[in-house]
Amino acid sequence: MGELIELHERQAARERAQRRRTEHLDLEKAVALMRASLASAAAELPLAPPAAHPELLDRIERLVAMIRYGMQMIGHPPDRTASDA
Repeated sequence: MGELIELHERQAARERAQRRRTEHLDLEKAVALMRASLASAAAELPLAPPAAHPELLDRIERLVAMIRYGMQMIGHPPDRTASDA
């Protein structure tokens, strides 16, 4: 009986580890997508009319914040350069 419980616990641990790996890969994909969106918004900025700049800058600021948060969730250390300035 004890062996059955131990096998069940090992299987549950393997399933949890697999979910963490999958979540980590999903987070990395999401951060990559946000980086691409950030690059696109930054490329639009110099070409956009001045009236569109506030909306583009808001989008850029939100993307930067989400990328930082996503990187922290992945396990990268927080970027201290922005807060040190």
